[in-house]
Amino acid sequence: MVTPFTRSGALDEAAVRRLGRRQIDAGIHFLVPCGTTGENPTLTLAERLRTVEILADEANGQVPILAGAGGYNTKEVIHLAGEMKKAGAAGLLSVTPYYNKPTPEGLFQHYRAIAESTPLPIVLYNVPGRTGVNIDVPTLVRLATIPSIVGVKEASGNLTQMCEACAAVPPDFIVLSGDDALTLPLMAVGGRGIVSVASNEIPAEMVQMVEAAERNDFAAARAVHARILPLMQINFVEANPVPVKAAMAAMGLLEEVYRLPMVSPRGESKDKIVQVLRDLDLIKKPVHA
Repeated sequence: MVTPFTRSGALDEAAVRRLGRRQIDAGIHFLVPCGTTGENPTLTLAERLRTVEILADEANGQVPILAGAGGYNTKEVIHLAGEMKKAGAAGLLSVTPYYNKPTPEGLFQHYRAIAESTPLPIVLYNVPGRTGVNIDVPTLVRLATIPSIVGVKEASGNLTQMCEACAAVPPDFIVLSGDDALTLPLMAVGGRGIVSVASNEIPAEMVQMVEAAERNDFAAARAVHARILPLMQINFVEANPVPVKAAMAAMGLLEEVYRLPMVSPRGESKDKIVQVLRDLDLIKKPVHA
């Protein structure tokens, strides 16, 4: 989920609740606040916890809250995990340590320490393009032996690695795509779904695609995928979450407010975003005289 802000730059609590309800009513299976798309690095601890509290209250048990709780300081992540549980999180999405580039052994020890500190299930988040460190398949298999590590959000963009992961992990270990456009290919080889950017704009369509793939109706899933692929692609015309927030603002879902160092997309990027929204009938097309 994106994190909406007011014009003054504060957390827009009413919009958090409204956007959460929109997702739930569209049939999504879980909510993921305070991740990359949620501008996590610029949120205060109080804002992260308040976001989770609001969504847990709004969901009221209808869907679980998988809260973003990762970082490069293991001790701090352990503290954050405890606070997220108090706020109502049912699980944690924990990005790999970034910048300090731990070895595979360091990754294993980091996640084992977090897992031993909390009763919450943990989904690993592998996004080497942002963090500079990759969870390779042997390390993933080793991490999957820790009972409370239940899955991985695989955003390496390496489809071969994703295929190898699906083949190597235990059957009950959940491999989720971290890239909307790769969801369907991943599910074809055993993946279980997506932690989605596009669901901020089109939650119902993402549900349709994933649920069709889950029941092995890949013809129906491909039809949805083909139709929404331009949106999946335009969401990365600039760094996420800038395009998706611009799109949601154009759709009237939130104020287009970012926190530095994120800024509004360039004019040519915004024009492309708006055109895709119009093509998909997500905003009204201009009426010509």
